[in-house]
Amino acid sequence: MRHPDVLAPQLRFSHIGFFVRNIDQQAVFYKEVLGFTETDRGTLPTPSGEARLVFLSRDPDEHHQIVLVSGRPSEQHFNVINQISLKAASLEGLQALHRELQRRKVGELIAVTHGNAVSVYFRDPEGNRIELYVDTPWYVSQPCRVEVPIDLPADELFAWIEAHARGLEGFRPRAQWRAEMAARMGLTP
Repeated sequence: MRHPDVLAPQLRFSHIGFFVRNIDQQAVFYKEVLGFTETDRGTLPTPSGEARLVFLSRDPDEHHQIVLVSGRPSEQHFNVINQISLKAASLEGLQALHRELQRRKVGELIAVTHGNAVSVYFRDPEGNRIELYVDTPWYVSQPCRVEVPIDLPADELFAWIEAHARGLEGFRPRAQWRAEMAARMGLTP
């Protein structure tokens, strides 16, 4: 399906907002563990009462990339957020973040490859799943999720991931996959 030409070049993902139970605890976690800066904080009247908001960003060009909003019901048993994904700058940086998360004893910490990315998953204090990841230069058919030996030296880990990816269905250079997707999206001349 082609996207309308008027929308395709004009939309890009900007930020996410989600409800939390303990806004102060969540704000501390995102600031101290993930390095976000609090850009604003305040209250807003809503139909169900006053909501507290905390705005967080890691980019000075974005007022907020995450907004935490009070009001998540404590009796809620199902979280509609599957994951919040943040891109790391490098494989070495991802490994350093993994070591820090281990040190902080975050919940459900696991490192995996998807073939097209290397990811570290864990939970924030309210159980929201966080993904930190770096892309690989390959594409493989999805879904794909295999644990990786994240503590290997970065060059050995990269070689391990590439050897694994080469044996998976759909393996090809990311640039080739990207060109295919651009054509499917109607973004090529």
